[in-house]
Amino acid sequence: MATPESATARLSRLLTMVPWLVHRQGIDIDEAAAELGVPRAQIESDLSLLFVCGTPGHLPDDLIEAEWEEGRVYLRNADTIARPLRLGIDEATALIVGLRALAAVPGLGEREAVDRALAKLTEATGESAQATSRVQVTLAGSVADETLALAREALRGHRRVHLRYLVAARDEATERDVDPMRVFNIDSHWYLEGWCHRAQDVRLFRLDRIETITPLDVDGTPPAQARARDLDTDIFTPAPDDLSVTLGLAPQAAWVAEYYPVQDRTQAADGTLTVTLRTADSTWVRNLVWRLAGGAWVIEPHSLREEVRAGADEALAAYEES
Repeated sequence: MATPESATARLSRLLTMVPWLVHRQGIDIDEAAAELGVPRAQIESDLSLLFVCGTPGHLPDDLIEAEWEEGRVYLRNADTIARPLRLGIDEATALIVGLRALAAVPGLGEREAVDRALAKLTEATGESAQATSRVQVTLAGSVADETLALAREALRGHRRVHLRYLVAARDEATERDVDPMRVFNIDSHWYLEGWCHRAQDVRLFRLDRIETITPLDVDGTPPAQARARDLDTDIFTPAPDDLSVTLGLAPQAAWVAEYYPVQDRTQAADGTLTVTLRTADSTWVRNLVWRLAGGAWVIEPHSLREEVRAGADEALAAYEES
């Protein structure tokens, strides 16, 4: 089954397609589909969507006119979208800051393209660009430069890597071979996505949890069935039957909400956090609560709360007997 197209991917294609078609009035629809790299049916679906798109007002003159019934594509009343994008000073400044942060990433493969874009933007903004030198953005905070560089190098060279990886959900280190698919940054965390030969499936690996990474002299091309996940949705997708756990966290244990993937969090006036997470195995949750010694407690489910209490009582009794 084909992976459904994300809304972001479709919007990106539509924004590219409109000016392209406006300057090719009457192009054969099959030729347009081939040039844009999508099936004819997808082009027809996109044109049907464009037919109800336009500028605010929703009057006939505000909507894009799309015609393709005779096998030739015509777009009218789309001049606003077809005009080249012009950036304001604030937008250009934000791009300059972002590109400088990107240029500082270890192992960046497209550094020349970044440098060219930076040079053009800096020249175009003139004196306004000087303010950007006082702004610094760091993406790779807690990730070793060597880990990130090795992951990128293996990705570019299509080489398999051997990882010693800390699985936070079980609080244990595992050994696994991975065929890299991409390296990306979300919410200030770097991730390696790849085909894990141990799990025989696509897995995400947070780079700050990789204890060692070793490129292997083995072809690292992922198998045909490997599909990258949609980053427009939550990058963590728990199974439907995973247990939902609600924890209370004292201020000194607030790091738990950053280290483990949580679905919801609320903070009280005293700094106490309430977080909800999903897990297939509650063993690590019990161990975590015991280890934090009063810094964390189970709110729901009741059965897990009782297991934690019983385990703590048993440990206390054994200590008193000794």
